[in-house]
Amino acid sequence: MAKILRSMFFTIIFAAWVLLASARLHHHGAHSREDIQLNEEVYFESRSKRGVTTVTDYDSDSVFMPADAAEDSAPGTADDLPTCLLCVCLTGSVYCEEVAPEMTSVPALPQETAYFYARYNKIKKITAKDFEYIVTLKRIDLTGNLISEIEDGAFSKLALLEELSLAENQIVKLPMLPAKLISFNANFNRLKTKGVKANAFKKMTKLANIFLAHNELEAVPQIPETVRILHLQNNNISSVSDDTFCKGNNTYYIRPNMNEIRMDGNPVILAQYPNSFTCLKALPIGRYQ
Repeated sequence: MAKILRSMFFTIIFAAWVLLASARLHHHGAHSREDIQLNEEVYFESRSKRGVTTVTDYDSDSVFMPADAAEDSAPGTADDLPTCLLCVCLTGSVYCEEVAPEMTSVPALPQETAYFYARYNKIKKITAKDFEYIVTLKRIDLTGNLISEIEDGAFSKLALLEELSLAENQIVKLPMLPAKLISFNANFNRLKTKGVKANAFKKMTKLANIFLAHNELEAVPQIPETVRILHLQNNNISSVSDDTFCKGNNTYYIRPNMNEIRMDGNPVILAQYPNSFTCLKALPIGRYQ
């Protein structure tokens, strides 16, 4: 009898222990699943937020601004932007024509630039540093700007420069020009004789075209023997001499290259100076009466 009672007691104790262990396991498993689910939700929410933030940052303009910049700050000017973002850059050529926002100075150019066009902007000044390291330049066109000042030496290092246009600006004084220049255009400026040195073109042994029309010149500067086309119309030239185009002390001298001289729109009466054109193939275009 005692053995039967002892067996029943141990059976009850074992059953109770099994039930208690099972309950604890179930309770722990439930919490584990809840923890895993919560962690997954936090992870995916965090990842989602990071993804949205990343896209927003890179798509917004603020990624290019300093961290403390105001949101309503004014838009940048042309001078603040990289040249090849503002202009069209091709191999060896840079086109900055009618740039918006306004371009008020010469931009930094790639060192291999050979052809630079910056027409119809609002560039006001050419400095000695603008083209200092761009020794590959062959053509510069700055037509239609607001240039009133060109520093000495602005073009002095451009040994390969062949064409230079400064037309339609407000220039009153010419700088030293490159010796190998072939074509020079300064039409529609404010040049007076005192702003153009008498020998400004004398040492330019390849110069073929000079355009100085629509200025305020009172006299004709010295013209190299190589020049073929000379435009001086609509200035204030009132007289010429025997040495202006020819050599007054040499009646046999012929100027073979000069094909076209325009002096119309000047107060000079060319018929009063017949010995001034004896070396030319054709008479200058202008007023003879």
